[in-house]
Amino acid sequence: MELNRSLHRLKLLGTGAKMTVEFVADLASRALWITLLVSAPILGLGLAVGVAVSIFQAVTQIQEMTLTFIPKIIAIFIAILIFGKWMMLILLNFTSNLWINLPNYVK
Repeated sequence: MELNRSLHRLKLLGTGAKMTVEFVADLASRALWITLLVSAPILGLGLAVGVAVSIFQAVTQIQEMTLTFIPKIIAIFIAILIFGKWMMLILLNFTSNLWINLPNYVK
């Protein structure tokens, strides 16, 4: 819901928006928000798997350094397979709105 409002504001700003300090700050804020939104599923799943592996290592007292990397890599790969289409859709919408409205920004 927040993303739709954010993208809608970007579309509204594209119609004759001037390059002011407020506009640039708002655009940078939205870019950071979209970065967080897109990276959250991968980082969250990697964190959850990391905690689960750490608990497993603490319970079994197995202190193998390579044991933490393989499950995280597999989990992140699965997250990209599951959320990749959604992530690309968000990034494509944001980037296409920037490129489409670029002539309006430089006026």
